[in-house]
Amino acid sequence: MKYSLKGWLLMAGIYCTSQLQAQTVPSPKEHFGFNIGDDYKLATYTQTAAYFEKLATTSNRVKLVDIGLTEEGRHQYMLIVSSPANLKQLEYYKQISRQLARAEGITPQQAHDMADKGKAVVWIDGGLHATEVVGAHQLIETAWQLISRNDAETMRILDNVIVLMTHANPDGQELTSNWYMRNADTLKRSTEQLPVLYQKYIGHDNNRDFYIMNMKESVNMGKQLFLEWMPQIMYNHHQRGPEGSVLAGPPYRDPFNYFFDPLMITGIDALGAAMYNRLNAEDKPGYTRLNGSSFSTWYNGGLRTTTQYHNMIGLLTEIIGNPTPEKIPVVPQRLIPNGATPNPVKPTGDWRFRTSIDYSVSLNYAVLDYAARQRDEVLYNIYKMGKNAIDKGNTDSWTLSPKRAEAITAAYKKDKNDTTKDDGSDPYGWMKRGSNISMQYYDAIYKNPAERDPRGYILPADQPDFATAVKFINALIKAGISVQKATAPFTVGGKQYPANSYIVRTNQAFRPHVLDMFEPQDHPNDFQYPGGPPVRPYDAAGWTLAFQMGVKFDRLLDDFSGPFQKVPYGELQSPMAEPFTPAASGGYLLSPYVNNAFIAVNDLLKAGVKVYRLPDGRAGEAPGTFFIPAGAQASSILKTAATQLGVVTRSVSKRPKGAVETTPLRIGLWDTYGGSMPSGWIRWMMEQYHFPFKLVYPKDIDAGDLKKQYDVIVFVTRAIPPVSGEENNRYGFRQVPPAPEEIPEQYRHTLGRITKDTSVPKLKEFLEAGGTVVTIGTSTNLAYHLGLPVHNALVEKGKDGKEQSLPGTRYFVPGSILQVAFDSTRTAAWGMPSLGDVNFDNSPVFKLDSDAEAKGVRPVAWFTSDKPLRSGWAWGQSYLKDGVAAFEATVGKGRLYAFGPEITFRAQSHGTFKLLFNGLYGIK
Repeated sequence: MKYSLKGWLLMAGIYCTSQLQAQTVPSPKEHFGFNIGDDYKLATYTQTAAYFEKLATTSNRVKLVDIGLTEEGRHQYMLIVSSPANLKQLEYYKQISRQLARAEGITPQQAHDMADKGKAVVWIDGGLHATEVVGAHQLIETAWQLISRNDAETMRILDNVIVLMTHANPDGQELTSNWYMRNADTLKRSTEQLPVLYQKYIGHDNNRDFYIMNMKESVNMGKQLFLEWMPQIMYNHHQRGPEGSVLAGPPYRDPFNYFFDPLMITGIDALGAAMYNRLNAEDKPGYTRLNGSSFSTWYNGGLRTTTQYHNMIGLLTEIIGNPTPEKIPVVPQRLIPNGATPNPVKPTGDWRFRTSIDYSVSLNYAVLDYAARQRDEVLYNIYKMGKNAIDKGNTDSWTLSPKRAEAITAAYKKDKNDTTKDDGSDPYGWMKRGSNISMQYYDAIYKNPAERDPRGYILPADQPDFATAVKFINALIKAGISVQKATAPFTVGGKQYPANSYIVRTNQAFRPHVLDMFEPQDHPNDFQYPGGPPVRPYDAAGWTLAFQMGVKFDRLLDDFSGPFQKVPYGELQSPMAEPFTPAASGGYLLSPYVNNAFIAVNDLLKAGVKVYRLPDGRAGEAPGTFFIPAGAQASSILKTAATQLGVVTRSVSKRPKGAVETTPLRIGLWDTYGGSMPSGWIRWMMEQYHFPFKLVYPKDIDAGDLKKQYDVIVFVTRAIPPVSGEENNRYGFRQVPPAPEEIPEQYRHTLGRITKDTSVPKLKEFLEAGGTVVTIGTSTNLAYHLGLPVHNALVEKGKDGKEQSLPGTRYFVPGSILQVAFDSTRTAAWGMPSLGDVNFDNSPVFKLDSDAEAKGVRPVAWFTSDKPLRSGWAWGQSYLKDGVAAFEATVGKGRLYAFGPEITFRAQSHGTFKLLFNGLYGIK
C-alpha cells in the first residue's frame, strides 16, 4: 500500500499521539497499586471515580459525565469512550441516535442515510449488584483497554462506536470493597455477610426498579437510556453463572414477551453468537445459553429487560469470579456438549478473578466489534423496530398471546364436541400435521374487532386519586414515552373527559413498553414436562403498572382526537393544583382515596394540628374520610397540599357527627442484619409519605417491654417464620448469620431472628397490652403462632389424612396481579374500592373458622371469583375462590392486621398502600 507524503505525515501524527497517550494515561496498577483482577484485591468507588477523572484529563478518547447523585449522595459517573473526532461531535451523533430510535416522521431512505452517517451507541454497565464484583472491575479494565490500545480492532471500535460505560451502583461498590478489604488476613476476606443493603433502600431489587424508577440511580440511568442517548445495544454485567459453567448469556430461554418486535429477539441471537464465538476462538470455554440457565426475556423492570421493551438489544451475562480464588465444581450434566453449552468447561479448583475479568473484556470487545462492523445495520434496525411499532399503533392490529391461541383450539373443540384434554405434549402440532382447524376459528379471534390492540389510553383527570395517576404518567415519561395532555374538555366515544386528562397513544416507537404498562401480561403455562411441576418465571409473571397503582383509564380501540398538547419528552408532570379557600369556621374534609392525603395528615400531626376520621362516613363521604378543624396552621399546610400535592379539600361549616380523633403512633419497622429488601422499600415509602418510624431488630423484640417504645410494629414478608420452624427464602436456602465476633460492634445489635419460642411471646404481650402489629406476606404466620381461628385455605388432605399444601402441579401463582373484594368499612380498608387489584406471589390465603367473627377476627379482603387473575399466570386459580386474602383480629387490647398479598410490593403497588397506612394511626 502506498501513501502520499500527506498520508505519511497523518499516520506519523496518529502514531505519535498514540505513543504520547500511552505514556500519559495511567494504568490501573499505577493508580490503584494493583492490576484489576489481582487476587484478594478490590477497588472502592472513591478510587474508581478518581481513576475515571484521571482518564478524562489524560486521554482524548474519553469524556466523563456526571449523570446525577446516588441515594447516598455520591456522584454517579458515565465514561463516554470513542475516537477524538467522534467526541467532538457527540451532540450530532446523539441526535441521530435519538431520531432513529423514535422513528418519528422519518422515511426508510432517510433512516438509511442517517444510519450511514451515525455511530453505533453501545451501553456497557457494571456494579449494579455490588457483591457481584466482576461487574464494576471489568468496567475499569475495559475502559483502560479501550483507551490505551492501538490495535486495528480497537481503532475500528473507536471510529465507529460511541461507548457509554456506566457505573450502576457507586454506593454499593464503596460498601462491598471496603467490607472485603477490611481484613488484613487475605484468607479471611469475603464479600458475603454485608451488614446493610448494598443500595441504600433496596439492595438487589435495584434491578427491579426500571419501569417505575423510584430510586435516584434508576432515574439517572433511565434518563441516559430512554431520553438522552437511546443506545442500540446495552450490555448489563452480572454474576453468577450456573454451577459447572463459567457464565450464562444470550440467547435466553423462552418465554419472551409477545409485544416484542422479532428484530429485537433475533438481534439478541446475533450478538449472542458474536459473544460465544469469540470466547470459543480464544479458547475460553464454559458459555451456556437458552435453557442452560434460568434467564428469559419475559420480565420488564430490570436494567437489561426494560431496554428490550424500547427496541434496544438488551444483553445480560452472569459470570463466576471473586478476588478470593474459587473452583468450578464437578457437575456431570454440564460436561456434555449440547445446544445450551456447546463448549463445556472442565472443573478446576483454581479459578482466578483475573480470568473472569479477561472473559468479560473479551465479551465486551465481541459486542463492540459487532457494533462497529454492523454499525449501519444496528442503527437502521432500531429505526425499523420503532417504525413497525408506530405503524401497528396507527392501524387495526391484533397481538398473538397464549390465551388467544388457546381460544382458537377451544372454539374448534366446542364445535366438534371434542372433549379430549390437551396435556401439552404436542404444543406445536408435530403429531397433527393434518390439522383440520379451519381459518374461521383463527378469524374469529384475530379478526374480531373487540380483540384489537388499543390505539391509546385516556386517564381522566376526575378520577378519585388523580395525583397517583400523575405519578404513573411520570413513570412513563421517565421511560421516554410520549404523553399528551388535554388543554380543554373533550368527548371520545360518547364519553366526556375533563381538561388536564392525560392521553397515551400506542403509535409510538416504544409501543411494547406502553402496552406492557397498561395491558395484562398473559404468561404461558410453563411446566417442566406435561403434568410436571411448573417452571418459576425469572421474576414476576405479571406486573401491569397501571393495575398495581390503581390508575383509572379507558382503552380506546378506534383512533381518536381532541384538544391534546404533546408533553415535551422527559418533562415530568406535577399533580394538578387544586383550589383552596381557607375556612372561617368548621374545617376541611380530605378523601381517604387519595394517597397524598396521608402526606398532608402527617404534616398536620407533626405540627400539632388535630386530625379526625369518620369511621362511618357521612352523607356523600366515604368511611375513613379525614376531618381537620379550621385554623391558621391547618390552612397553611392544607394549602400547600392542595397546590403542590393535588389534594382536594372540602370546607364544611362544622365538625361532622361521629368524628373520632386520629393520633400519630410510634412506628417500628422490622429489619434484620444485612437488610431486608421489602423492609427497605417500606422505609423509602415512609420517608416519601412523611411517616416517622424507627427500625426494630429481632434483639429489640426479644428484649420485651415493646409497648414502652412502640405503638405499632410492621413485619414485611419473610420476617416471622412458620409454626413448623424457619423457612427457606424463595431460592431454597437459608441465610446463615455471622458470629458476632466476626462483624464490627456497631452492627451486632442487628443480629438475630424472630423465633417462635422467644420473639412470638413478646409480640403477644405487646398486642395484649394494646399494641398493633401489621404483617405482610409470609409474616402473617403470626396468626398461626397466636392460635387465631384461621387456617391455610390452600391445602388438601394427603393419603395419611393430614393436611398438606397443594402441589405446584395443581396450584401455582407466581408474581401476578389478582382481583379481590374489599370491605371498605373496616379500618384497614378505608379508602379502598369494592374491587381492587393486589400483587400476589404464591401468597398466603386464609379460611376463617365459623366462630372467627365472634372471636374478633374479621375479613378485610377476599376472593369472590374462581378466575381472579388480572395479569400474569395463575395455575389452579379456582382454589382461591372464597379464600380470605386479608383480615384484622383483636388480640387482647391490641389489633393484628394480616395481609397475605404484597401490599407494598417494591413501592409499585400504590393501589394498596392505604392498607398499610391506615394501620399506622391511633384512634381515640
